[in-house]
Amino acid sequence: MSALANHAFVKMNGLGNEIVLVDMRRESGAVTAADARAAGRPGGVAYDQLMILCAPRTPGTDGYVRIYNNDGSEAAACGNGMRCLADLLFQETGKSALTLETQAGILNCWKSPEPRLITVDMGVPRLAWNEIPLAQEFRDTRAIELQVGPIDQPILHSPSVVNMGNPHAIFWVEDVEAYDLGKIGSLLEHHPIFPERANISLAAIVSREHIVLRTWERGAGLTKACGSAACAVAVAAARLRRTGRSVTVALPGGDLAIEWRERDDHVLMTGPVAYEFAGRFDPAVFVSEGAA
Repeated sequence: MSALANHAFVKMNGLGNEIVLVDMRRESGAVTAADARAAGRPGGVAYDQLMILCAPRTPGTDGYVRIYNNDGSEAAACGNGMRCLADLLFQETGKSALTLETQAGILNCWKSPEPRLITVDMGVPRLAWNEIPLAQEFRDTRAIELQVGPIDQPILHSPSVVNMGNPHAIFWVEDVEAYDLGKIGSLLEHHPIFPERANISLAAIVSREHIVLRTWERGAGLTKACGSAACAVAVAAARLRRTGRSVTVALPGGDLAIEWRERDDHVLMTGPVAYEFAGRFDPAVFVSEGAA
């Protein structure tokens, strides 16, 4: 039987990014890719990311977090999901700061005086071509050779690439709504230049303090908000000197405050979370596609 069958969950969102959280700190069962896919099927709970809180692996941390996209693939980071998880743990423990571990490394979280406003230190961006990673060398990842459309008249071209725990490609445009990101994102996520696939974003710079962003998330599709993409776009814009190191990123679901801290190059993301409901997974959902 699936480790998730009849298991309790909490449904939350970060700016409309749909998050399901499962506490498995006291259990030894492992969640599989098939489990994760099944959990989001009809009869389960629709989500963009599934956050599994496990017992700490590293002394001094509050837990180890495994993150699944709704296609069953694993992600190393999810900023909106980390804020949701931190909010629950703040309520449980009474703490005002937490240290959580993911595949991306150690992430620190702390709460603001304002209710349900959470900051996550997303760490240092990785910028070298082989850290993104890309399939071929580009010395300058502020703009790589990649385009959509005819060679002589591309619709989109020369994206910036950044790894914020996940690979991100950002195309700079005047209007983020002027393109079919559902179609473009699906194609480019799987482009051979991205051996681990990639999140694909369209970004419009409004001012030195304000960026508008839409993202096709690797393994999840179009979402209302992607925290790691907001961090990636803030870093990419600052590297191009088109913004400062502190910006507001406007996503379809709302705004995130992003600071690329100068003293240590860590990226800080601050934004709200919202509780939706709690429940248990129906065991019948997992009796197919190898999820039993």
